[in-house]
Amino acid sequence: MKGIIFTGFLEMIEQKFGYELVDEMLTENDLESKGVYTSIGTYNYSEMVQLIVDLSARKEIAIPILLKEYGKYFFDVLYNTYPHFFKTAPSAFVFLESISNHIHIEIKKIYPKGEFPVFETKMIGQDTLEMIYYSERKMADFAEGLIIRTLNYFQEPCSINRENIKEDGSIVKFLLVKNKK
Repeated sequence: MKGIIFTGFLEMIEQKFGYELVDEMLTENDLESKGVYTSIGTYNYSEMVQLIVDLSARKEIAIPILLKEYGKYFFDVLYNTYPHFFKTAPSAFVFLESISNHIHIEIKKIYPKGEFPVFETKMIGQDTLEMIYYSERKMADFAEGLIIRTLNYFQEPCSINRENIKEDGSIVKFLLVKNKK
């Protein structure tokens, strides 16, 4: 898993709960990396799971809620790192449709060993976008947070209906329907 995911997570924890908690989590967990992350490094996904589970227990926040909040936070990390992806898209749906076929391809040039979720998208009429999320990491809650924040950024309110296609969460369908004005 790319280091930017780790560094963003630790930044969020520091902003919301303080540096002391970050320090405790990094020193009290038996992390292969010893808790030393760079945004361009690659680290074992199990470390992210360990940190998420630890934060969830310490702050009594359910993991799905925590991941969704992190997805919302991580939008700003991505925006600050890759603003051109956002500024060239005319709408949220156009942006979301470009994730797997454009954005992930461009980012893969920077991080050739990066593993990214796959999103299959399909427009259903002009007001509905279907997104199918595929990832063995099962972080659809994180993806949902990113989707919510994307819709907010483009000021396009939508209802989001979510359905697990595969019970383990590795395949999830999101149906985004624009709210009528």
